[in-house]
Amino acid sequence: MRLGLIGFGNIAGTLFDLLAKTLDTPLAHLCVVTRPEFAAETEVRLRADFGSLAKDISVAGDAEALLAKKPHLVVECAGHAAVVAHVPPVLRAGTDVIIVSIGALSDAALEADLRAAASAGGARLILPAGAVGGIDLLSALGAAGGLEVRYRGSKPPHAWSGTPAENTVDLANLTKATTFFTGNAREAARDFPKNANVAATLALAGAGFEATHVELVADPSASGNVHEYSVVSPLAKYSMRIENLPSAGNAKTSVSTVYSVLREIRNRIGPVAI
Repeated sequence: MRLGLIGFGNIAGTLFDLLAKTLDTPLAHLCVVTRPEFAAETEVRLRADFGSLAKDISVAGDAEALLAKKPHLVVECAGHAAVVAHVPPVLRAGTDVIIVSIGALSDAALEADLRAAASAGGARLILPAGAVGGIDLLSALGAAGGLEVRYRGSKPPHAWSGTPAENTVDLANLTKATTFFTGNAREAARDFPKNANVAATLALAGAGFEATHVELVADPSASGNVHEYSVVSPLAKYSMRIENLPSAGNAKTSVSTVYSVLREIRNRIGPVAI
């Protein structure tokens, strides 16, 4: 596989570690998209820390340079702005893209643009399950319509630092679980772009952004990131609670998100897709 990565932060570094441990053979090529001012530093780090992961390594400053390396698959893990800047041209060129920043699709115009780009290029926009489970069942039930989906996301107070939650509650001095946001999935993903990707994933798989009810909670007793949701449909009812450990160095992201991306890559490489 020739693999492309958009971004070189915590998620990318953890993913590279996992790939190095689990792949039977090195990648044919690895190309990482980063800002031009970080290109030299990124290449040095890639070769020093992940030199054995791929037979060849390169760094690109934009989608055009990435596409010149002819990737078979591209993974976005750099945030909403990176989705806007880099993903549409990659899809239009016919290359499949896994996006981690699923909350970016809360922008209806961007979602339409991505769908059109994928259609024009004959490519697929792949939305991994990320930190939540049961997406396969939710998506299947969605075909019957009549869904009612309610989601509650709880994280330690410091995981909400730098978000609008700071304007609602005193995060540093909370003594009990406090709900600071109630609304729909589009509002949650828009206002909390680094914390509410799960809400967007559930919305896209099921009832849609406006019909998916969301509560966001700061909980000083939480040891990690807790995702709870319930589904009622004419065909079935189910509920799920997942307690995730945060990713090392980034409390906003559950480490299982990285493993979800790893699964997508391994399904592309291996003889059996699970």
